[in-house]
Amino acid sequence: MTKTTVGRKVRTAPAETAEGRCLCGRVRVEIGVPARWAWHDHSRNSRLAHGAAYATYVGCWRSRVRIVKGESALARFTEEETGRIRSFCRHCGTPVLYERPHAQQMVNIPRALFETRTGREPLYHIAIEQAQEWTWRGEPLRPLKGFPGVVWTGPKRRKKRPLLDEEF
Repeated sequence: MTKTTVGRKVRTAPAETAEGRCLCGRVRVEIGVPARWAWHDHSRNSRLAHGAAYATYVGCWRSRVRIVKGESALARFTEEETGRIRSFCRHCGTPVLYERPHAQQMVNIPRALFETRTGREPLYHIAIEQAQEWTWRGEPLRPLKGFPGVVWTGPKRRKKRPLLDEEF
């Protein structure tokens, strides 16, 4: 059985796969597990494309990525300055594929599209210097009283100023 891949046809599928989908379910992708690698992308362009503090991707060999449903529902956007191509569902707007010209053998897919394991944990950070100051950085969180399911860092504590000799 031939399935459509990103850019060409492949006759055999990997033994283990993970399936991802867009929000509306019109587009479904399948990757061979394990993915090649996974990372958090803090770059400005990925932040804007996802509307989030950062995007987490799994990178896969192009030959191990298949569009199993909804290829005609994909729209493509090419970043003029970089030549990077971002594909998204034209119905719900979910980012689906991210292709970079310097790595043409790879296809990157947002990790959030998969509900099952992809075989790689996101251990890497790209463009960390572009991370925003408002991004959560692992500060301790505590429940917000009166709002079940909401946690917060709490107010910033004021530093006590040192006493001056004149104040004794």
